[in-house]
Amino acid sequence: MVTKEVLESYEPTIGIECHVQLATKTKLFSGADNDAREAAPNTKVSPICFGLPGVLPVLNKEVVRLAIYAGIALNAELNTVSRFDRKHYFYPDLPLGYQITQSAQPTIGAGVVEVPFEEGLFSVRIHHAHLEADAGKLTHPAGTDYSLVDLNRAGTPLIEIVSEPDMHSPAEAKAFAQELHVRMLYAKVTTGNLYYGNMRFDVNVSVAKKGASALGTRTETKNLNSFRSVEKTVAYEIKRQIEELEKGNSIVQETRGWDDAKQRTFSQRSKENAHDYRYFPEADIPPIVLSQADVEAVRLKLTPQLPPAIRKRLQAKGIPTRDITTLFLYPLLLDRLLQLEHATAGKQFKQISDLLINVLPAAFEGLDPEAYASESKALPRAEALKELAELVNENKISSSSAKEILLQTWQHLKDPRAEAEQRGLLQESDEGAIATIVDEVLADPASQKAIKDIEAGNDKAIGYLVGQVMKRSAGKANPAMSQQLIRQKLQ
Repeated sequence: MVTKEVLESYEPTIGIECHVQLATKTKLFSGADNDAREAAPNTKVSPICFGLPGVLPVLNKEVVRLAIYAGIALNAELNTVSRFDRKHYFYPDLPLGYQITQSAQPTIGAGVVEVPFEEGLFSVRIHHAHLEADAGKLTHPAGTDYSLVDLNRAGTPLIEIVSEPDMHSPAEAKAFAQELHVRMLYAKVTTGNLYYGNMRFDVNVSVAKKGASALGTRTETKNLNSFRSVEKTVAYEIKRQIEELEKGNSIVQETRGWDDAKQRTFSQRSKENAHDYRYFPEADIPPIVLSQADVEAVRLKLTPQLPPAIRKRLQAKGIPTRDITTLFLYPLLLDRLLQLEHATAGKQFKQISDLLINVLPAAFEGLDPEAYASESKALPRAEALKELAELVNENKISSSSAKEILLQTWQHLKDPRAEAEQRGLLQESDEGAIATIVDEVLADPASQKAIKDIEAGNDKAIGYLVGQVMKRSAGKANPAMSQQLIRQKLQ
């Protein structure tokens, strides 16, 4: 076990490769169905998926359109000419014996992503992002001496985003993974369902003594499908590598896996180098040629829909950075809020935001990702949310009552006022009726200590008196009006 001082004497360096499954109806080079969720093995396939002799790939045009969207979301250069290559390796889930990918001339070039972090931003450079066809899937039944091959995933269109090693902590790595997710989601490049592996992360971690002229030897931990596992993997690898170096051992450049049950990484295989793959140009697919004018037209249209632009608009409406980050974790809630962006004033808009953030994530807890997606139609109408906030604004109900209504009725909320009436939550705003209750509270012997405290300058004591008014009115008295009347009568 190394000390905190030893850990802090090393500088971790992290890069991330992210595989993004594109939201197309068909696969990258064939007409096979691209949605293999819950499908029986080897049913979403074509002759190309099996690598049968004589079949030729045909590029899916929709993939090119989504690649343009991804490049714009990454603030990256889009190359006007790009090409496919063959990456050779031999594995049972790759019948062709090579993967069709991009190496020398990828569609998406260098870019930069500004990542929200601790009320500020940090930058991660994008080296490039390339298109490629996914391989199949191997399963290894427990207690057997064989493996099963499922080619449903073979040929699925992917974009692999390759970052520069610009991160230096587990928290930064997690924040960057989250930012990639929301950018790809809002660019409509992917459905972004981590449960089904629509985005998978490979993390490269190395450590070196602070002030060293070169980076340490890196390991790559592959196929992480949650932000939490990205953070935990980086933290574990940093500590493991430092412990190895402190023992006088060398770090092995290798591919590792993450064991979520044991919360640790484990060795899988030695890391290949580029020359091991024997890349050469794919002769069966012509180059992709993009018009710069068309790309700029898409950029102009897409940019206002992307997270950086949305963040600026929400901040201008008074939404704190922390709340904005939370909203991006629940895209359905954010979309509902944005429907009211141009129809609601700043104060009311923030009230609606507070309601969504403080109530609905708790209501969603326990739902799996697919259930959460299916609840989108049951979310309250934008107008119903606006009416609920108006009731609070007009002092017709308290903010806690608004939260109660939303929590209990979010799947079918249509008429907030009717719900408030039915639940007895409408506040009493009749000044005369509240004044009568205030007189009773001020005359109560139990209130005299609080009154003396207020007269002595302890203004917080007024909370007790307001609480007594609320108690006597069964929670229906308008608290703001109650406090105002108490102050007037004490003066």
